[in-house]
Amino acid sequence: MKLKIITQEKIVFDGDVDEIYTRGTDGEFGILKGHIAMMSALDIGVTKIKTGDNYKSFTTMGGILQFKDDECIILTTLAEPGDEIDEMRARESLEKGRRLLREANARIDSKRVSASIARAKARLKAKLNEGG
Repeated sequence: MKLKIITQEKIVFDGDVDEIYTRGTDGEFGILKGHIAMMSALDIGVTKIKTGDNYKSFTTMGGILQFKDDECIILTTLAEPGDEIDEMRARESLEKGRRLLREANARIDSKRVSASIARAKARLKAKLNEGG
């Protein structure tokens, strides 16, 4: 089946895959060839694909997934291949967000910090799951 992962800036992935696993707003789900047509809102998380014996992971920072006739399109604000993620930077971002929540005061936007933490966790998960 065909998969395209698209952001406003570029096509992050365009190719044939055997399996797709991702995180919707209602939880994680998988898609195999022949799946019924569907559309889902995506949450911040990791989209993992399998082609043959190889796995590849991408962060997907929300968006929409549409699957029809063995073609899947993911439109997302930001997507990063797991093998391109700077693990140290993601860990620093995660720790900074956690520290800000611990030191919470009236001046921080806790929803914004929580979203930053979720993005950092997704990046680390994609990086650590890359290739398997």
